[in-house]
Amino acid sequence: MTTPSTHLREDLDSVVIRFAGDSGDGMQLTGSQFTAATALMGNDLATFPDYPAEIRAPAGTTYGVSGFQIHFASIDIMTPGDAPDVLVAMNPAALKVNLDTLKRGGLCVVNTGAFTKGNLKKAGLEANPLEDGSLDPYRVLALDITKMTLEAVKEYGLGAKDGQRCKNMWTLGLMFWLFGRDRQPTVDWLKQKFKKKPVLADANIAALNAGHIYGESAEMPSGIGTYQVPRAELAPGRYRNIEGNQATAWGLVYGAKLAGLEVFYGSYPITPASSLLHHLAKLKHFGVTTFQAEDEIAAVCASVGASYGGQLGVTGTSGPGVALKAEAIGLAIGVELPLVVCDVQRGGPSTGMPTKTEQSDLLQAMWGRNGDAPLAVLAAATPGDCFYMAIEAVRIATKYMTPVILLTDGYLANGAEPWQIPDLSQFEPFPVNFRTDPEGFHPFVRDEDTLARAWAVPGTPELMHRIGGLEKHHDSGHISYDPNNHHKMTKVREAKIAGIQKDLPDAKVHLGEDSGELAVVGWGSTYGAIHQAVEQVRASGKRVSHVHLRHLSPFPPNLAALLSRFDEVMVPEMNNGMLDKVLRAEFGINAQGYNKISGQPFYIGELVAAIEARLAGKNPNQMYDAHGSAHGAEA
Repeated sequence: MTTPSTHLREDLDSVVIRFAGDSGDGMQLTGSQFTAATALMGNDLATFPDYPAEIRAPAGTTYGVSGFQIHFASIDIMTPGDAPDVLVAMNPAALKVNLDTLKRGGLCVVNTGAFTKGNLKKAGLEANPLEDGSLDPYRVLALDITKMTLEAVKEYGLGAKDGQRCKNMWTLGLMFWLFGRDRQPTVDWLKQKFKKKPVLADANIAALNAGHIYGESAEMPSGIGTYQVPRAELAPGRYRNIEGNQATAWGLVYGAKLAGLEVFYGSYPITPASSLLHHLAKLKHFGVTTFQAEDEIAAVCASVGASYGGQLGVTGTSGPGVALKAEAIGLAIGVELPLVVCDVQRGGPSTGMPTKTEQSDLLQAMWGRNGDAPLAVLAAATPGDCFYMAIEAVRIATKYMTPVILLTDGYLANGAEPWQIPDLSQFEPFPVNFRTDPEGFHPFVRDEDTLARAWAVPGTPELMHRIGGLEKHHDSGHISYDPNNHHKMTKVREAKIAGIQKDLPDAKVHLGEDSGELAVVGWGSTYGAIHQAVEQVRASGKRVSHVHLRHLSPFPPNLAALLSRFDEVMVPEMNNGMLDKVLRAEFGINAQGYNKISGQPFYIGELVAAIEARLAGKNPNQMYDAHGSAHGAEA
C-alpha cells in the first residue's frame, strides 16, 4: 500500500493545479490519474482538459501544448477554477502559454531538462525564462525531471525515448506527495494498462515512486511546503467520477430502457463528440447498436431509419455536423419520428477550433433548417446533468414524436465531477405504445393531447404505410400539395412543439429571490461560473439572482413572468449573443448579453466584474476589446 506521507501539512480549502506540456507528454493522463486519486480522497472536484487542435503539432511548439486543470476542495465547488495555484510546465512552450494564468505567488514546477536552446527557439523565446527574471513573481521548483526519470527507470532497459515517456509519472508522484494523495490507485491502473507489457508497468511505477521519494527526501526551497485538502461534506450516497460524454451515453441508454426501446446510435467521428460513440459501443449488452458511418449525413439518415423501424434513433456530432445533418433532421421533423441529436458544441465557424469550447450552436439548433421546422432543444448544465438531460431528451422525443437536440459542449464533454449515483427505481417509466390497431389507421393519426402521430412499426399486420419528405395530407397521410393543407400541417407541427411547454417544469431561481435588481440568466455549461459569481456579488448585499435554463425550445411556461420581476436581465454566454436576442424577441424584456468567445470557459472573477459593471449601468462587454483581451477582470 502506497499511503500518503504523514509529513506535517498545511490545510487548504481548495487548490487549482494546471498540468501543461507537449501533446506527447501525457498531461491528460497525468491529470486524469490525479483526478481519480483525488476523487477517492473524498474531495469535491471539477476538471478542464484543454487539448491542442493540431493532430501532430511540431514537438516543443506552442501549437502542441496540452493542458489539464483540476480544482479540488473541501468545500462545494462548481468550476475548474480561475487562476491556478500550481502550474506544472514540462517544457518552455508550456510555460510560455500558461505562465500568465498562474496566480502571483503561485507555485511553478518546471522541468529544466527540457529547457534546451532548441526548445526555447521552438517556443519562440529569445531568453530563458529560468534566468531572465520572468519567474520572480512566483515560487519556483526547478527540477531536471527528465534526468531524474531516466535514472529511476534505467534498470528496466528502456531506451532514452521510452524512458522519457515516464516523466509524467515522476511528476505525478511528486504532486501526490505535495498534496497527500494515495499512489496505490495509479499503481493498480498502471499494472492493468500494461499487463501485457509488465516492464512498462514496472518502469512507470518506479518513476511514480521516485517522484514521491524525491519529495519526501529533498530539501525544498523556501516557501514550498506540503498541503492537504480535507474531505468535502458531500450529501450521503455513493459517488463516482464522471465525464459529460459518459453521462450522456448512460442517460441515453437508461432513457431508452424507461421507454422500452433499444438504442441505435449512428455517428461519424468529430471532436469533441467522438467519445460518445466509444462509450455507447461498450454498452451492447444493454441493447445498444452503434454504427460508424462514412459521413455525417449517412449517420443521421441511418438513425432516422432506425426510428422508423421501432428503435430509438440517436446521432451525435458537433456544430459542423449539425449543419450537414440539417436536411435529414428536417426529414425527421416532416415524418414526425423520435430522434435525439447530441450536439457537443465547439468553436466555429466552419472547422473553427475543434478542441475549444463554445455555445454558438443555439440559434442553429432552434432554427437552422429549411422551411418551418420546429423541434425541442435542451441543454445540460454540468457533466453529471448530462445523464438527466439525456433521459429528458428521450422522454420528449418519444412522447411527442419529434427530434430533440441536446446541447452540451467540449467543456462538459471532457470535464469531470463527482456524481452521486442515482436510485434508478425513482425514475418514472414512460413506455412507448406502438400502434397495433388497424381501425381508422393512417400514419398521421394524432393523439389529441400531445398531437404526436401514431408510431407503427413496419411489419405490423394491416398497418402497412409509407412516409417521406414530401408534405402529407392532414386527414390521410397521403402526399399533398394543397396550399391550405400545407398551412395547416405547418401550424400543427408548430403547435405540437409549443404544446411540450405544458409538460415542462417551471423555470426556477437557482440562487437568490424571484425578483430584484438583476437576473443573471444562463444555459448550458456556464452554470457553475454564474452560480458562484452571483453568490459572491450577493455577499456584498446586491439583489442579484441566478436563473438557469435547461429547456430552450420551448421555454418553461413561467419564464416570461419570472424575468419580468427583475429590473434588468444579463445573459452570459460563450458566443456573440444568442439567448439574449431570443429573450428580447420572445418576451420583449431588457436582456443584455455578456459574451466571451475565446474557446475557454468563463472565470468566476470576470463574471463578478461583469455583474458589478451591469449593476453600475455599464456595458459589461466593454471589458473585452476587439482582440478579446479582458479588462477589469481576472481572466
